[in-house]
Amino acid sequence: MMDVKEIRKYLPHRYPFLLVDRVLELVPGESIVAIKNVTVNEPFFNGHFPDHPVMPGVLLVEAMAQAAGILGFKTMDKTPEDGSIYYFVGADDLRFKRPVVPGDQVKLEAQVLSERRGIWKFAVKATVDGAIVCSATILCADRKV
Repeated sequence: MMDVKEIRKYLPHRYPFLLVDRVLELVPGESIVAIKNVTVNEPFFNGHFPDHPVMPGVLLVEAMAQAAGILGFKTMDKTPEDGSIYYFVGADDLRFKRPVVPGDQVKLEAQVLSERRGIWKFAVKATVDGAIVCSATILCADRKV
């Protein structure tokens, strides 16, 4: 289990772009389960359908990528302080099933599929109350800063 203080050691993101609130489970080299609590106070709701607030899909994908990034960093036993950064470099089979709205708690799950020459491939999904809201296969690259 990781709280936001420990998460900040493994992700260079900060408010308003830190999109992982807590890590519930993490098995290095295998998988991670994390959560993002979506509140009406999120800054993007002011401009993204303000009369019908919906979390932007690109931020949902970013949240899944951040969870995968934590898993990658923990697996490599590295942090951004070590001069390493994890770039989101691609997504395949991206699907959105339903909107994410204020009050939702999004469960973010990632599994390592492969790693070659610093390019990591993850199967990711986001769920709310057990229902899939988004899924994809994403690629992240570990690079020196």
